[in-house]
Amino acid sequence: MNKYSKRREALLYHAKPSPGKIEVVPTKAYATQRDLSLAYSPGVAEPCLEIVKDVNNVYKYTAKGNLVAVISNGTAVLGLGDIGPEASKPVMEGKALLFKIFADIDVFDIEVDTKDIEKFIETVKNIAPTFGGINLEDIKAPESFEIERRLVEELNIPVMHDDQHGTAIISSAALLNALELADKKIEDVKIVISGAGSAALACANLYVLLGINPDNVIMFDKDGVLSDDRNDLSDVQRRYSKGPKNITLGEALVGADVFLGLSAGNIMTPEMLLEMANDPIVFAMANPIPEIDYNVAIATRKDIIMATGRSDHPNQVNNVLGFPYIFRGALDVRATKINEAMKMAAVRALAALAKASVPEQVNIAYGETKLIFGRDYIIPKPFDPRLIAVVAPAVAKAAMESGVALHPIHDWDKYEEELLERLGSDNKMVRLLANRAKSDPKRVVFAEADHLDVLKAAQIVWEEKIGTPILLGDKEIIQELKDELGFDADVTIIDPKTSEEDERRLRYANSFWESRRRKGTSLLDAQKWMRERNYFAAMMVNEGEADALVTGYSRSYPSVVKPMMQLVDMAPGVSRIATTNMMMTKRGPIFLSDTAINPNPSADDLAKIALMTAKTVRLFGMEPVIAMVSFSNFGSSQDKSAQKVAEAVAYLHKYYPDLVVDGEIQADFALNSEMLQKKFPFSKLAGKKVNTLIFPNLEAANINYKMLKELDKSVSIGPIMMGMDKPVHIFQLGASVEEMVNMAAVAVVDAQEKEKKNKAIKVNF
Repeated sequence: MNKYSKRREALLYHAKPSPGKIEVVPTKAYATQRDLSLAYSPGVAEPCLEIVKDVNNVYKYTAKGNLVAVISNGTAVLGLGDIGPEASKPVMEGKALLFKIFADIDVFDIEVDTKDIEKFIETVKNIAPTFGGINLEDIKAPESFEIERRLVEELNIPVMHDDQHGTAIISSAALLNALELADKKIEDVKIVISGAGSAALACANLYVLLGINPDNVIMFDKDGVLSDDRNDLSDVQRRYSKGPKNITLGEALVGADVFLGLSAGNIMTPEMLLEMANDPIVFAMANPIPEIDYNVAIATRKDIIMATGRSDHPNQVNNVLGFPYIFRGALDVRATKINEAMKMAAVRALAALAKASVPEQVNIAYGETKLIFGRDYIIPKPFDPRLIAVVAPAVAKAAMESGVALHPIHDWDKYEEELLERLGSDNKMVRLLANRAKSDPKRVVFAEADHLDVLKAAQIVWEEKIGTPILLGDKEIIQELKDELGFDADVTIIDPKTSEEDERRLRYANSFWESRRRKGTSLLDAQKWMRERNYFAAMMVNEGEADALVTGYSRSYPSVVKPMMQLVDMAPGVSRIATTNMMMTKRGPIFLSDTAINPNPSADDLAKIALMTAKTVRLFGMEPVIAMVSFSNFGSSQDKSAQKVAEAVAYLHKYYPDLVVDGEIQADFALNSEMLQKKFPFSKLAGKKVNTLIFPNLEAANINYKMLKELDKSVSIGPIMMGMDKPVHIFQLGASVEEMVNMAAVAVVDAQEKEKKNKAIKVNF
């Protein structure tokens, strides 16, 4: 994408459909006059009076306990510098979004129009009663040090400047693990730090708490080494001003064990790296260009242990590993501050988590066979679902042990369950899916690329490195649309109807006819069909000239399914094709089947659909918990529709006893674990969280998934084709750009899995 198009996309994202990235949503009923009288006058007086009696009741009756303020004056924003409070607001809204999606913490962003330390502190103190915690953001040093110090001392709620402490906490966890792998004692190592701003100083301070000897730290800023003869240093910087006068970065790195970079790109050369000690630890965290390029560094030193701030390299030091969960733990025990003990608890929790066995969901997301603690995995991945249940409790316990918790937790198992439940409102699975696709991109045919939205989806797939698009359609129209979108990538464009494709059409027709000539297909029919883009696209996949295809944007589902069924075989051992939709609901991902193919499946069909769906659920790194739904509960009706569901369940129980599946059961009982446990404790679903629903017919499944999508605004990924021998996937008519991108990612992941399976078959053969 050219610079203009990227700029336009960013502006549209922030402007449409409504300006900004966050909104306020009511949490209580408000439909009736009675509701409104409870919400405001006169009912609101009652909680007000209770808070007058005891100010701590504010946590019981208001949102304070789950509300954080992200506060800035815009003096040190990202790589933009001092841009002012109004211009910093998009960044603060972005931070608010991260708090919500990673830890389910609500946020008001506050932009303060002052550079005066006293006025800023006074403003924050005056509005503090509203909030359960304060996240200071993008405030320039050295003012940020004094602002944070004062607010921590003078307020009785958690306050943290994440720019300083977030990086310090994450990199400290990485440092502990890197030193273990390098077999070096923390008190002995020599460390060189490039950068002397708030983040670098916070890192150094936390490293010292971990055991680094301050005398072994040499720190540089843009003017050179911090030494005693400098008269331009802050009090905090003077702690690290023991470096030899006039020493260069290269000279300081001779024999150094650790390099920490929080400064500028490409300031460290391969020659400097070669002069470091054995097993050098290099944290090059300047963004977007590290102090030394990752590929250059690992080519220079085979014994290096390296981390960066980038997501496209191992060991990303990402603040999102820390701040959401640190505030989560602090809020949940009503901590009066975030102290050093809590920060250290977060450090050690993150370090320990990197050594624990990694869930298959995380391995799948990052395209790894198995992530194992080692030089390329010294800190957890940002999408690891365990983070909230590991870091937040560690922080909460530290708050209690250090005496700053006003509301201690007693049942830690229950607390962990509550934390994991908070993840249900997030769309992590969408990000996991895209991330997995990026690990091994495939060639994806977009069969209707002369439609603007389809081309937009193809553009995103290309730019996000999800896959390599092959565009089918009218070349002239596609090129015009590409120009309009600023899609200047050199991707393949094919119009199956033109004379340029005569040879390929004939070859495809002959190949198809030879495989179907004894099944009623004539060569003339085959030649005619190959002028149609969906037939042509399917043959591209069959012939290995593309890895996957997506289509269906402009035509009805049945008309698009037909050529796929004619040209693409079912997978070996499969006798029934079906589809499932993964719905990203507030309670987490739920798979619904069959949403597009089988109008009235038999009991045998339902069992097969359940087994195929279970396989698909596992493809996404989840263990299936399947409810076979009906209007009946365990024999309460003898209707044929209910009976066929019961028969399917009986078959699965007999031949697949390890599969967690039960029914027939009504949807509310399936989704409400308390109701299910109370009424049907004998069920295999009792005590488990259902994540898969198999419906008795197409009508029920299709209506339910579309209602969820529209009424609950659940993101839908699907219909995902199950049972096909090739990765072919069909959009619903008029699918959104987002839905098409997600389906393209599914197609890529499907292609990855089929490739692995085929390789395994060849090896075994």
